[in-house]
Amino acid sequence: MILITLPLWLPLMIAIGFIIRMTSNGPVLFQQERVGYRGKKFRCIKFRTMFCSAEPVSHQNHLQQLVSSDAPMTKMDALGDARIVPMGRFLRAAGLDELPQLINVLKGEMSLVGPRPCLPYEAEKYLPWQWERFNAAPGLTGLWQISGKNRTTFKRMMELDIEYAKNQSLLLDLKIIFKTIPVLLSQIVEIRQKTKKASSPAVTAGTVMTQRQCTNTQLT
Repeated sequence: MILITLPLWLPLMIAIGFIIRMTSNGPVLFQQERVGYRGKKFRCIKFRTMFCSAEPVSHQNHLQQLVSSDAPMTKMDALGDARIVPMGRFLRAAGLDELPQLINVLKGEMSLVGPRPCLPYEAEKYLPWQWERFNAAPGLTGLWQISGKNRTTFKRMMELDIEYAKNQSLLLDLKIIFKTIPVLLSQIVEIRQKTKKASSPAVTAGTVMTQRQCTNTQLT
């Protein structure tokens, strides 16, 4: 299926790569270690949507707060993350930053549908029952993504991932893929409404500063 649709998504990937190259310094793609099926680690490929100098500590602290609380899993993007490149928020909201993960699917490391691939330091915080989510291969979309996503809590995400792992089927996958489209469209509308608001001077200044350096670190 992926190879058949190659003429559709390859030109789009080339266009996205061009935009990233023109709007920020650094590589178009980045690879990051993630935890996949049965806890096996692999290199996840994504479009780079953050400045190369983005530090990881703030994301780790944010994740720790989400894991230990019962608060909705609001992404740092929504809080005005100055680490994100121009057009980065749109690419992330539309799920376009994850298109290179089709390579991971072709390599058998991911599936089109499944739990999102988590970071190793996130997996280290899981309780024993939460490791059941690894009984399914990680996917580009999943039950959590169409069931509220960042409006749900960390515990609820785990419950949805485990529910999918226990009830995997072609019919369920098709249902999730079908429902993913309107979810992505609503996220795009939401991000467009937010971007209409004027950017604060502090965020603008932070963006200019981060463009001056480039390493190979990025977070989701």
